[in-house]
Amino acid sequence: MATTAEPKAADSATPPEGIRVEMMNVRGQMLRVAIKEGRAGRRPLLMFNGIGANLELGFPFLEALKETPVILFDVPGVGGSPMPRLPYRPPTLARLAKNLVKMLGHDEVDVSGVSWGGGLAQQFAYQYPRLCRRLVLVATSSGWTMVPGKPGVLSKMASIKRYTDKGYMRSIASEIYGGDFRRDPTLIESHAAGMRPSSNAGYMLQLLAMTGWTSVPFLWRLRQPTLILSGTDDPLIPVANARLLHRLIPDSRLELIDNGHLFVVTRPKETAEMVESFLLEGH
Repeated sequence: MATTAEPKAADSATPPEGIRVEMMNVRGQMLRVAIKEGRAGRRPLLMFNGIGANLELGFPFLEALKETPVILFDVPGVGGSPMPRLPYRPPTLARLAKNLVKMLGHDEVDVSGVSWGGGLAQQFAYQYPRLCRRLVLVATSSGWTMVPGKPGVLSKMASIKRYTDKGYMRSIASEIYGGDFRRDPTLIESHAAGMRPSSNAGYMLQLLAMTGWTSVPFLWRLRQPTLILSGTDDPLIPVANARLLHRLIPDSRLELIDNGHLFVVTRPKETAEMVESFLLEGH
């Protein structure tokens, strides 16, 4: 995909130690990419973020990983990555991610996806089975075939306002995310501090990309060992969706967490330990 806009400048805030952020031209599409170096010999973890989420929101989890290298990028139209020339679908983004991985010199990666990004992770694993070694699915579903959350919660998610208005985000955090945000409303402060508003057009592209998409027809063909993590108090993506993924993916493991949708944000250390332990099994 080529871009019609000049690349946005990288955010001036200094990334945490050990993480570098740079703009990369991936076959005509500028991407803002975060790279964390890990232990020598370890395969990198390619991460797909949630809808509207800029890469800074993943930094607490990246920092919590002790040995695993990470590749994380802003989807076109989100964060620091400029808009694409044309709308995209999950296979298009999977190909873009594959090209990025190859540019960085990797022949094999582990892949993870959170929420909306979990759909991309499933697509990537199916589309590039030789490139994807292990798969981690966090608080996600199989697409339009999912068991939906409450209508009132989903309607709030359909609006970009939670990313452009931090006061609004604070007011709805416990309702849409559940878990730790119900118990401690102040937790949203650190999350909101890391948000970088995406454009309305970029957010709409993400919504439209998943319209009509489902992984159900190919989940049974995934051969990667897969870790599925789900919060038991997730108003957005009920735990029934994780159970469906577990049932359909042959070599999968389901771990339920007494938390909400964003446990990877509120409890990055515990989540990173689970993920890293799973990835280490393959070494």
